Amino acid sequence: MQASQSLIQSAFKDPNQRVAKGVGKSCPFLNLWAPSPSVQRYQIAQAQKRSMASATSFYDFKPLDKKGQAVPLEEYKGKVVLIVNTASKCGFTPQYKGLEELYKKIKEKHGDDFTILGFPCNQFGSQEPGTDDDIQSFCQVNYGVSFPIMGKTDVNGDHANPLFEWLKSEQPGLMGLKRVKWNFEKFLVGKDGKVKGRWASTTKPEALEKPILEQLEKAKADL
Repeated sequence: MQASQSLIQSAFKDPNQRVAKGVGKSCPFLNLWAPSPSVQRYQIAQAQKRSMASATSFYDFKPLDKKGQAVPLEEYKGKVVLIVNTASKCGFTPQYKGLEELYKKIKEKHGDDFTILGFPCNQFGSQEPGTDDDIQSFCQVNYGVSFPIMGKTDVNGDHANPLFEWLKSEQPGLMGLKRVKWNFEKFLVGKDGKVKGRWASTTKPEALEKPILEQLEKAKADL
């Protein structure tokens, strides 16, 4: 019986929940009936981590969107995808402008064969403190961002998004380091679902036009 209770508690415990003084530790059971958004995110992340061992490509993951809904990356099969961990109050935040310009320029010629996915993250200097709604509004009002901005997520640590764990494993940084160092690191995924490149925060979006086009042209040549 104790083992069963332990399993249920771990499944429904809210990792951000604080237990008030004098309240029993069984309070996480309350989330069994009406799990909060953070509980739902935690449950989905844990399920994805369990399946990560069998992941062989970008398309095996289902990160959360701005509404907390899982997005099967199979929807992007056959596309070249640039993944960026973003923030709204960083010195690199103006890169949103460059990313949007790059997105529009390449899509003008290659249509739906290319996209960018932004993943807001608050792990670097607490420079993404807002809610998902705040982030969406900021990106649209200040930079006219039209590419998808996903749900706020972690890219390092115990609660790291499984997609980023896989990206870092497939393409380590300098000296083999796998941690994302700061906001606006960039990963490029080819049409075959494999990681083709990784660039530091200091790399400007316009510098990625050539490797993106190379992947798009290579895909055409392979047809």
